[in-house]
Amino acid sequence: MSLATSLMWLALLVLLALLLRPLSERWHLPFAGLLIALGFVGSELVVAAGFDTGIRYHSFHDLIFYVLLPLLIFQAALSIDTLAARRHWLPVLLLAFPLMMLVLFISGWLMFLGIAHASGFPLIAAMLTAVLLAATDPAAVVGTMRRLGAPARLCILLEGESLLNDALAIVAFSVVLQLALMPAAQFSPAAVLQQFVLVLAGGLAVGGVFGLLATSLIKRFSDNVSQAVVTLSLAYLSFLLAETVLGVSGVMAVLVTGLMLNHQLRVQREAAQTLFIDSFWQLNVFIAEALMFLLMGVTITVSMFSDNWLAMLIAIAAVVTARLMMVWSGALLLWPLKAQRLSWPEQKLLLAGGLRGAVTLALVLSLPTELDYWWTIQSMVYGVVLFTFFVQAPLIPRLLKSDQFKSS
Repeated sequence: MSLATSLMWLALLVLLALLLRPLSERWHLPFAGLLIALGFVGSELVVAAGFDTGIRYHSFHDLIFYVLLPLLIFQAALSIDTLAARRHWLPVLLLAFPLMMLVLFISGWLMFLGIAHASGFPLIAAMLTAVLLAATDPAAVVGTMRRLGAPARLCILLEGESLLNDALAIVAFSVVLQLALMPAAQFSPAAVLQQFVLVLAGGLAVGGVFGLLATSLIKRFSDNVSQAVVTLSLAYLSFLLAETVLGVSGVMAVLVTGLMLNHQLRVQREAAQTLFIDSFWQLNVFIAEALMFLLMGVTITVSMFSDNWLAMLIAIAAVVTARLMMVWSGALLLWPLKAQRLSWPEQKLLLAGGLRGAVTLALVLSLPTELDYWWTIQSMVYGVVLFTFFVQAPLIPRLLKSDQFKSS
């Protein structure tokens, strides 16, 4: 497919996404879910009409991983309220790190036992699926939660958890994927741990350097456009240098760069500058997420549901069970600390708010097809993403409006 054709289709998809946004608000449906449905129905109609769009897996893999993913991570780091996050640092860290590891092992083991086909779906495939599904994306519901009067603490917990565990999940994904591609005879636990630490630490170091560079550059410019250009340039430079040149975590690099810029901009920005840069990054993320979910819909096929429906159900059950155990474990561990306790209504919303979205899609679309089980994993991940948007997300407004939550 030529560049001109690709750009034409991408522009058309973004325009369709914009037209769907009012319908999403009017029907109280998750915007991402509506985009997925549009992509699926549209692609099926186009194929049925005998027209080939030319859109293939290899047509947009690099677009998603190297162009869209850095935008999503950087905007999340740039927009989070770091002051509020620091006040709730303990539950955020608890949810994002140790309890995320609990989710990984529980969901991975449950999927392995549920599929019960060690040759076609080995344990490493189950763990790869679990890592893919570890990254949460509450962006689709946090805006709704704020509009409906959800406590700021709850939104911070969901956003902080997502920001940190996305980065950790992506680093873990790269390591587990290397294991999946590695001959069994070459497997070494010590080498795996060393690789994980090096990739993580290297990304943090690159992010620190670019964060210092970004904060230095941003001070030199007072106009809105120049500051926006600095943020966009440094987001891509930190990600691409770390990922493609140094072989370390680009996500950790862009995350740290974004957080350091976040702090500097909150200190020095005027209200007008804040509005402009926030709007600039909202535009970037709107385009990135719209394309991501529309492309997911385009790549969904009927055969996914006919061939892998049971695997999808097993993945959904495993993820929900693991999330439930994660939230309850967190509530139990935080119970001795009165100021940090999770109330029962908050636990329900944390459970329902653990959506899977753009980051999960970016990772699953980067799976190499030489893995014998890549199609099964992609189907399972898509099944969970569809479940979170069409079942979990609609529960959020109902839980927020419930008398039990209001009285808490």
